[in-house]
Amino acid sequence: MRKYPKKIKIIRKALELQKFSKKMLGQGKSIGLVPTMGALHKGHIHLVETSAKNNDVTIVSIFINPTQFGANEDFAKYPRRLQADAKLCAEAGANIVFAPEPKEMYPQPLQTYVRNAELENVYCGKWRPGHFAGVLSVVAKLLNIALPSRAYFGEKDFQQLHVIRKMVFDLNFPVKVIGVKTIREKNGLAMSSRNEYMSLKEREAASSIYAGLMEAKKMYERGIDSVVKLKGIVEKKIKQAGGKIQYVEIANKNDLQPIKTKVSKNAVILLACHFGKTRLIDHLEFF
Repeated sequence: MRKYPKKIKIIRKALELQKFSKKMLGQGKSIGLVPTMGALHKGHIHLVETSAKNNDVTIVSIFINPTQFGANEDFAKYPRRLQADAKLCAEAGANIVFAPEPKEMYPQPLQTYVRNAELENVYCGKWRPGHFAGVLSVVAKLLNIALPSRAYFGEKDFQQLHVIRKMVFDLNFPVKVIGVKTIREKNGLAMSSRNEYMSLKEREAASSIYAGLMEAKKMYERGIDSVVKLKGIVEKKIKQAGGKIQYVEIANKNDLQPIKTKVSKNAVILLACHFGKTRLIDHLEFF
């Protein structure tokens, strides 16, 4: 079994990390990047472990990106525990934690954004204006700073993963984007840093999200292909548990275009809802 160092180097400056990466690439080494906002859980650790197994060097970025938070969102209270997160990264096989301050990433107010005009205002983007412009812009910066061969993202944030892949393809970034399966709690709830905002009662109620998704999948396998009926199954389950739905939509998983009448191949259910004050997202692919 591969042994990893107990200590890990924390780099705060973009130029320092870029020089490190150039040196590693010059030695013929592959670099894996795992972008995160910290408050790491088992889902993040799975990303780090996957990168460590497939690359010579693994960099984990821990940066709570202010440009992807809306005016009334949880930037100020988002969990911050760098030293604990760095320890978890070391144990999972990472070599470097890149933890810049906002002033390092944005020494001047950002004027140049990466946008996806077609997909930034639908699904989660509809409810979080400007969110995906912030996501794509910071990921572009991280790719240019860390210079990875591969970058790893969780599939839980399905729309995010899609728009990042599209950016990398459209703009010819020399990196392979790897999507990693969602890690779930025992009750089916997708792991998220925001889960810790919820009470135990709310977390148990939120298990209805996955239960609803699985019920819809079973109904589809039994021959029900109506978009309205399948969405209704998921919505009913969440509402019965006390959740407040923002959206439940069914789309083509390859281009995220909405499916309006009947579900066929390559479909994915996308959803966002609240339990208490906590916003949760999830998805389920039919194929």
